[in-house]
Amino acid sequence: MLLFALTVLVSSILLFMVQPIIAKQIVPWFGGSAGVWTTCLTFFQLVLLAGYAYSDLVQRFSAKHQSMLHAALLIASLSALPIVAGVHWKPTGDEEPLWRILGLLTVTIGLPYFMLSTTGPLIQSWFAREQVSPAVAQRAYRLFALSNFGSLLGLLAYPFAIETWVATQHQAIAWSLLYGVFVVLGLTVAFRSARQAQQPTIEKESPSQARDIAIESAPSQAAPPSPPGATELLQWFGLAALATMLLLSVSSHITQNIASIPFLWVLPLSLYLLTFVIAFEGRGGRGWYLRNTMMLPAMVLAAFMAWGLTTDQGILDIDVAIPLYLLGLFLICLFCHGELAHSKPAARYLTRFYFMIALGGAVGGLLVSTVAPRIFSYYWELPLALMLVGVAGAWIGLRNGKGPLRIVFIGGSLVSLAVCSFYTRLHFEERTYDSIYGARNFYGTLRITERTAAGAEAPIRRLVHGVILHGLQDTSTAHRQEPTTYYGPNSGVGITIKEMGQQSSQGIRVGVIGLGVGTLAAYGRKGDLYRMYEINPQVIDIAKREFTYIQDSPADVSFALGDARLVLEREPANRFDVLVIDAFSSDSIPIHLMTREALGVYLRHLKAEGVIAFHVTNRYLNLAPVVRRIAEEAGYQAVLLEDEPADDTRGVLALSDWVLVTKNQRLLASRAVRDKAVEIEPIVGLRSWTDDFNNLFQVLK
Repeated sequence: MLLFALTVLVSSILLFMVQPIIAKQIVPWFGGSAGVWTTCLTFFQLVLLAGYAYSDLVQRFSAKHQSMLHAALLIASLSALPIVAGVHWKPTGDEEPLWRILGLLTVTIGLPYFMLSTTGPLIQSWFAREQVSPAVAQRAYRLFALSNFGSLLGLLAYPFAIETWVATQHQAIAWSLLYGVFVVLGLTVAFRSARQAQQPTIEKESPSQARDIAIESAPSQAAPPSPPGATELLQWFGLAALATMLLLSVSSHITQNIASIPFLWVLPLSLYLLTFVIAFEGRGGRGWYLRNTMMLPAMVLAAFMAWGLTTDQGILDIDVAIPLYLLGLFLICLFCHGELAHSKPAARYLTRFYFMIALGGAVGGLLVSTVAPRIFSYYWELPLALMLVGVAGAWIGLRNGKGPLRIVFIGGSLVSLAVCSFYTRLHFEERTYDSIYGARNFYGTLRITERTAAGAEAPIRRLVHGVILHGLQDTSTAHRQEPTTYYGPNSGVGITIKEMGQQSSQGIRVGVIGLGVGTLAAYGRKGDLYRMYEINPQVIDIAKREFTYIQDSPADVSFALGDARLVLEREPANRFDVLVIDAFSSDSIPIHLMTREALGVYLRHLKAEGVIAFHVTNRYLNLAPVVRRIAEEAGYQAVLLEDEPADDTRGVLALSDWVLVTKNQRLLASRAVRDKAVEIEPIVGLRSWTDDFNNLFQVLK
């Protein structure tokens, strides 16, 4: 069994490590949106499904033909190495990137990933075929637990070890070399399986195991196990789809609506994989999931998770919310995967079992990543998935419960469904009572709210994404042209634009990467030119239609749709006096906008005495030293300006940190800059960030 186990382990590690390696290569091309990662995940789920379908279909072939076909595909997959994305896949800047990303992934990694996807179920079926005893054949399912354990190792190793030390291109080469080792293992197993199929053998066992096998292998008139029926197939599909929907929707909720903490996304996926290991390993291969003690807690946690969506407008304290949603995800996924393990068929049908799991996972992933953004204006998939948990619990109780426990299972699940439905309705009311507009697309969910303070002349209008404020405007006549939040008059960017305006007898040219609500246009004067770079077309529509900063500005304001860095690479030099880098949608950051290569692009568009203003306000990452490092390498000075607004009675200003990169000594010597300037503390051992290498661990606060 060692050869089978080693092949499965290597393939599963490669399977999970390739996803971030490829995604990191293409994120700089598509704007660093969370949608890029979701699209990648969807692609990998679909290819996984194709691999599982292949594993099931080839069971119709003879052992010899299976081995020949699989060996040929393994050898053919080597032609895709090394897994380096071609630059011709870069977007032009004005199209939705979904299909381009899918095409890129298909060409770059499609066949190798497909072959890795086939390994788990196919190797297990070959192992089971070698065994005379059905009991020993059932051990093949333990290889599934090993496969998920390997995936967990790959997942944890990448961000905490590999990414922090190895450049992306070197990662791709190392992965390709390890894939070559996998191909050798796969070929060895394929040829062994073909030989063993001619004369089935029993692995060497202990004396007691041998006696059991002898008894089980004795002639018997018992009929062979019947194939799974439609009910079993639908149950496998539904449980797998539900677990995947919960994984993706909980991940989105805690990273966008609770806290955009670096590496937080690793925890939900790790727990998801861990539940597979627990469900299919332990207790002699029967798994550690116990329906009588673990099912109802999952139903209870689903209800509490739905309650959490309505408490404090759906924003619980981080020290309550993260444990609640992670524990809930763990128990619900353990329920789904445990029930899958309890209903697994005889080993001869295991490839069909895995195909239905993969199909459910792919459909669940597509519903969250592709369908939901097109039919919902908010993240409704999480409350809906929580309601489905109650439905699934009632179904399991109906099919598998016995005696009083059946009533308890069904009743508890229906109560959970009722509670989730109640809080979903409250959640909907809370999300809409102060909203005047909501929109959702590939790049995320945007919502506009209005609230009028007591005694105020007019409401304050806000653009929000989860817990992240993208901009606000006091709509009163007296204040509507005043810059707010991180862009106030005493902020680093406010000071910079005003000082540069005073240095020019004519209008100044300002570039802004990241539009928000167009707040910076409030600084525009007649004769100034403002060029706004924005990747999300909905943001441009909202800034023009729902806020008045753009239309009120005397400056000439133009827009460029697409990833700013790619657009700037194509444009002729703009000769900006000020270039503002503010494309941060939350406390997570588009790293590709803060690299050595990115700075080179910016400098080509900057006047000799111009200034680049980096917005580095962040609760979790110390980004100022990163900017300082790449600036000094290019021969520029970097100065940090901190602003803590005082006397902000209307609550429209925010604490902000801006790093100015410039050679303009007159600007740096101005009193306004000197009064706000703060020393940038260097980070020992900090390497310059490049497109090929960056280390978030070094800049954690």
